[in-house]
Order: sequence, then structure tokens, then C-alpha cells
Amino acid sequence: MGSLLALLAAAAFGISDVTGAVAARKASALTVTLGIQAVGMVALVPALWLVTGTRSTQALVIGGLAGGLGAIGLVIYLRAMAIGPIGVISPVSALVGAGVPVGWGIVLLGEQVGLRQLTGILLGLLAVAAVAYVPGSSIRSEGARSVGQALIAGAAFGLFFVALNASPPGSGLWPLLGARIVAIAVLLAAVLVRRRPLLPRGVGGLVVVSGAGDMLANALFLAATRVGLLSLVSLLTSLYPVVALMVARWWLHERLTTTQAAGVLAAILATALLAGGG
Repeated sequence: MGSLLALLAAAAFGISDVTGAVAARKASALTVTLGIQAVGMVALVPALWLVTGTRSTQALVIGGLAGGLGAIGLVIYLRAMAIGPIGVISPVSALVGAGVPVGWGIVLLGEQVGLRQLTGILLGLLAVAAVAYVPGSSIRSEGARSVGQALIAGAAFGLFFVALNASPPGSGLWPLLGARIVAIAVLLAAVLVRRRPLLPRGVGGLVVVSGAGDMLANALFLAATRVGLLSLVSLLTSLYPVVALMVARWWLHERLTTTQAAGVLAAILATALLAGGG
């Protein structure tokens, strides 16, 4: 059951990514991210009372820190997918998002890296180089810039998970409430300062699907960790770029170069190795 829930979480994450990316191609990524966070908040509030957990100031504050990082990462992520191929951006961000917690544990917590993780790190470096390479392009091209943004977004996502991991044990979903409150506040302020429309026309349905999918994925991931091994659940959930890639090929008819396709496969494998432990 844990494996099934994790695979469903991966599917929800993948669908949320693609619908959010399509919305960001029609409207400001900033506004789309705010909408996704707001929809997620609506879904989160009733879930707080269904999942047991102890509410505390520490849980909310740490969650708020994570929420700020996650919001920044999501804006950059959607901007990257708005100008670059989803089939490339999604696995690169997932790779870095999995690699940052590993690096954090090794460098700051003194954790020992295993052969599997070391292989994943090396494979990941090759994957990033492969997906970023387009014959005849320059570092200033949109494709190169989108991969660079994917790297930054992935780092923000990785720090989001590092921060959430520091929340008090037994706090349930309360850290996610702190995360949503801070994310919405920061994004709303940015939208008002930059004078972006709060409800851009033509993307409402996409934003609702993306926001609901994101929160559903988080809930499924949490449920999966309650009945399955964390290492296995994390490994299966981290395969969400596979879903994003398939949806993008079917819906948006995306095509990758041979080198990029090889890089995508390498990135997915590297992510699986990193998420699978030592």
C-alpha cells in the first residue's frame, strides 16, 4: 500500500507540474504560484484536523522558513518551464532537489556517503551537462537559461525539505500551515508591488488543478510514509519527472534531442540513486 500511495503521489506531482507550467506560459509565474499556494491552503485546512499532530510555535516558524524557500523555488521553476522544455526542467530540478539534502547531510551533519549516492552525484553532474547542451546554442539562449533556473529552483526545493526535516517530531501537518501562510504573504506582496492581476483570465482551471494536485501529492506522500519505508516511498515519489515527461509529450508534443533525452534518463536514474540512500 505504501508503494501504491507513493506512485500516486508521483503522478499527482507530475500533473501539477505540467498544468502549472502551462498556466505560467499564459500568465505571470508569480501570479500562478500565488494561486497554486492559495488552492493548496484551502485543501490543507481541513486536513489539519484529520491528521494527528501537535501544534507549536516552533513548527509554524520552521514551516514558515520552508515556505519562503519553497515559494521562491516554485516561481523560478514555473518561469523555467514557461521558456524551456518541461521534459528537461522537471528532472533537473528533481535531481538537485534530491541532491541538496544529501549534500547537507554529508557536509554539515557528517553523514557518510554510500557508493549508491556517490554514483548518483556523478551521474547527476553528467545529466545536467547533457540536458543543457544544444548544438549551436550559447549560454545566453533561452534553453540554457531555463536549465540554470531549474538548478536554482531545485536548490530551493532541496532547502525546503531540509527546513521541514528540522520541524518538531509529531507536529503533523502544522509546519505546512506555516509554510503556506508565509508563502502566500510573500507572493501576495510581490504581486501587489509588481502590479500583477490577481486573477488572470484563462488560467483559473489550470491553477486549481495544479494547486489541488500539489496538495494531494503532499497528502499521499505523508500517508505513504505512515505505512511504508521512508526510503522506498521517497524513491518512488522522486520519479514524478517521468509522469511530467509523459504528460508533456502527450499534451504539448514536446521533443528532445538525443543528447537531452539521454540526460533526462540519467537525471531520473541519479535522482533514484540519491533518494534510495547509501
